[in-house]
Amino acid sequence: MILPILLYNKKNRTILRKISKNIPRHTNLLKLINNMFKTMYYYNGIGLAAPQIGININLFVISIRNEKKIFINPSIINYSKSKIISEEGCLSLPNVYIKIQRYKYILIKTYNIYWEIEFLKLSNMLSIIFQHEFDHLKGKLIIDYIKNN
Repeated sequence: MILPILLYNKKNRTILRKISKNIPRHTNLLKLINNMFKTMYYYNGIGLAAPQIGININLFVISIRNEKKIFINPSIINYSKSKIISEEGCLSLPNVYIKIQRYKYILIKTYNIYWEIEFLKLSNMLSIIFQHEFDHLKGKLIIDYIKNN
């Protein structure tokens, strides 16, 4: 099922700016995750966070180079000193592209679909996309980086 994406406007600002909550362990997320992937592909995205579909929970999906990744209750454990600049867009802010400086490497902790803990080192593009989607869980959007550039 294709879900509606919340656009950043006066009506949706509260949801998109809200800090998301952790998901109780062993919650069945399979249907929601499948719908998130379908929605992301429909809108030609490479990442989609639950707040963008109006659900303030710590969940997002990423698809890069035909590889699907699911992040449940993720956290960033460590950042590299090196950074990388890329131009980012957002499904909640159509036609807005901003150059953002992100960490080149990050070490993360997350749960997978089976509720197993995973520790992953992400680099380059995957690190950038993760940080972008992770921002959504904290109520942060790409426009918040304008004043920092």
